[in-house]
Amino acid sequence: MKKVTVAGMGYVGIVTAIVLAHVGCEVICLDTDSSKIKRLQKKQLPIFEPDLEAALHTYEDKLSFTSDPHRALAAAEMIVITVGTPSLPNGNADLESLRTLASEIGKYAAHPDFITAIKSTVPPGTSQQMKAWIQQAQTAQVAFSIASTPEFLREGSALHDAFHGDRIIIGAEDERTADAIKRLYEPLGRPLFATDLNSAELIKYASNAFLASKISFINEMARLAEKIGGNIEDVATGMGMDARIGRQFLQAGVGYGGSCFPKDIEALLHLASEHDVQLTTVEAAKRANELQMNYFINKVKTVMSPLAGKQVAMLGLSFKPNTDDMRKAPSIAVIEAMLEEKATVIGYDPAAAANARLIFQDRITYATSIEEALKGSDVALILTEWAEIKNVSPQQFHRLLNDPIVIDGRNCFSVGDMKAKGVQYYPIGKR
Repeated sequence: MKKVTVAGMGYVGIVTAIVLAHVGCEVICLDTDSSKIKRLQKKQLPIFEPDLEAALHTYEDKLSFTSDPHRALAAAEMIVITVGTPSLPNGNADLESLRTLASEIGKYAAHPDFITAIKSTVPPGTSQQMKAWIQQAQTAQVAFSIASTPEFLREGSALHDAFHGDRIIIGAEDERTADAIKRLYEPLGRPLFATDLNSAELIKYASNAFLASKISFINEMARLAEKIGGNIEDVATGMGMDARIGRQFLQAGVGYGGSCFPKDIEALLHLASEHDVQLTTVEAAKRANELQMNYFINKVKTVMSPLAGKQVAMLGLSFKPNTDDMRKAPSIAVIEAMLEEKATVIGYDPAAAANARLIFQDRITYATSIEEALKGSDVALILTEWAEIKNVSPQQFHRLLNDPIVIDGRNCFSVGDMKAKGVQYYPIGKR
């Protein structure tokens, strides 16, 4: 398989295109956003992701970019779909982009026995629906097959995950399709697991729901640890030493956000409701995350009462470090709560300021450095564990803040070090 088209040039699409170029494919990258395509043609990324721009240059001879669906689809042996599937008001995944793409595939895709592989996160049953949409749109009887190859990339380490992930899931409607995709990805040397279409689609939702549940669980334990005088980091370490549990995703904090967990949990709950199944554990994880956000906001209100007229320095705006993604970032709810209390907010983030500005416009101030954010502020709130934020010294907080008060939603600092330097420090799940 040599000619592959990747449709959708977001985080997943660009990384997927690079992986396919690495295994020897000629990759045409398709997106309806012509401005994004023009940037990519100049080897400029429309997103922030570590090491991705260098990889784009490394494989530039095997990558081309277009907004023309005919050019992208006509000769493709495989079409990999990475378009977004945002949440609808009812929680279900919005599949409109897939439906539009299905019409274009039906109209233009002409290679005999081409494969359409959905990498976007979609509810079980979508791959089969996609096949029906393509067949309805076909103007010629071209045989093709459908597959589901869900992605498991973490923003901030997407390129590493693509090349060194724990597994590659292949959902296929027949053995021939599964074998073709296995041969494509075998050079990566990652474990390959083939299953049916619905199971592959559910694996992605179930995986994200489970990881979100781990975060919600440790955050609930953090609230208890804080009340009884325990240390949640020691609790998490002790738990994680059990191989059945593991240490990953046991980091207490302000709660999860981002483009995946909130959206996927809503879609999973909607799917379960449609089939008259109650997912009580998943519902509890969602509720616990909401409670954790409120817990942090109430902590700020209690410590800083009254907030009106005070300046709040927000260190970290993106939902996690090493990305500029503001989707469902915890900082959004915290900023809104601060503004509602009539505080002024100055925010700093090394990558996400431009995206934050799209949300808040001039309702907050955007600092160009940590020092600028801290200087003259009455409190510092830590919302994202960027390395440069973790490297701020207690002395800097003490020197720059009007009152040396730090409320840490990511447990970036040592309680002992902060208190020894006279900083009033409020972490999560320890004291």
